Amino acid sequence: MKRFIKGEDRNQGALFPEALDDYIAEDNPVRVIDVFVDELDIGRLGFGRIEPKVTGRPAYHPSMLLKLYIYAYLNRVQSSHRIEREAQRNVELMWLTERLSPDHKTIAGFRKDNGKAIRGVCREFVVLCRRLNLFTQALVVIDGSKFKAANNRYRNFTRTKMTRRLAQVEASLDRYFEQLEQADREESSIADVKTINLKDKIATLKQEMARLGALEVQMQETPDKQVSLTDPDARSMKSRGNGIVGYNIQTAVDAEHHLIVAHEVTNKGSDHGQLTPMATKTREAMDAEDLTVIADAGYFKRTDSLSCHESGITAFVLRSPNLGNRTKTSFGKKDFRYLPEKDEYRCPTNERLIWRMTSEEAGLIVHRYWSANCQTCTLKSRCTTGKERRVTRWEHEAILEAMQERLECDPEIMRVRRQTVEHPYGTLSYGWGRPTF
Repeated sequence: MKRFIKGEDRNQGALFPEALDDYIAEDNPVRVIDVFVDELDIGRLGFGRIEPKVTGRPAYHPSMLLKLYIYAYLNRVQSSHRIEREAQRNVELMWLTERLSPDHKTIAGFRKDNGKAIRGVCREFVVLCRRLNLFTQALVVIDGSKFKAANNRYRNFTRTKMTRRLAQVEASLDRYFEQLEQADREESSIADVKTINLKDKIATLKQEMARLGALEVQMQETPDKQVSLTDPDARSMKSRGNGIVGYNIQTAVDAEHHLIVAHEVTNKGSDHGQLTPMATKTREAMDAEDLTVIADAGYFKRTDSLSCHESGITAFVLRSPNLGNRTKTSFGKKDFRYLPEKDEYRCPTNERLIWRMTSEEAGLIVHRYWSANCQTCTLKSRCTTGKERRVTRWEHEAILEAMQERLECDPEIMRVRRQTVEHPYGTLSYGWGRPTF
């Protein structure tokens, strides 16, 4: 064992530093947690048990438990039992909690009872970042990601699942009844045992039918016709082609430092309709008058684009192409040029498509344009199979056209989206070891 670095003898006496503070370096992040929490107004944020009771066993101060919670989150420790053990053996936590080590029930109860106040702490962190001028660009990227809940998919019921499950139970009942009739025709001791077993199975299935009937009534009373037994708030949704029972987490990420400015936990299966609420929440968090948001095609919604425009928020949202029956040789709506001064369209053959009618579709006011010369057009076969080619225009279509023009003038903006918003999700999934709540 020569010429190797040797450790110290375990039986050798040692002189440890006199103060616990000597173990913590000056640039250790745990000091930031300590200062940040001490500067918070715990009572204003809504934490409970600020004022101690006169009688009974003294409680832990909420600020100490909050420091413990933040440290555990930053160090990928989510179990209350593991946090309890870390508080007893981790030197950094001993310094942060001043050698206090609450039990796991106290830690879990603090997290359960102060969810709203902890979200307030997240807002205070965003305010701190704003004071440090970390959001000078006022450019954020909005995106969502699906996270699995602690609810097995077999304990989630939708209309389709309920119909399929009831059909399975009925098929099993029919099969058992047929086997029971066959057993009744047999005269033997084996047939008697088989009959008893079949009757027990039939009774169990009848109980299952009654349970499913009660669940179906409960499911019909919910707005989205869905019930989750383990986690009532979780919902069935598609994720990467597969179905999961979980949540759709919305985040707005700062493009300069990749900080999550705003977040929201939803149980809606798609990002459709989430642009306006997330953009509004982000602007409030950043306290910015002018805000630019970037999102993918899943967020495209006409009314959201209008709301952002009216609120002064500049949106870059990809528009899903509506190809319909279009082929490579046919004309799309892009091939028809709108003339705002005349309120009419020009087709590829320079024919005029004038305004003909206005109607309401799905709550939107739309105008329709077409030409009376389509029947004699030589390119009609490439344009439409109907009597004439009709072009539909939303009353606020100019807002969508302006957004499309911004995207074409800045094609690299979507590269910024991928480089910005995918980073925090990857960090979270890697840090927790699995993308599960």
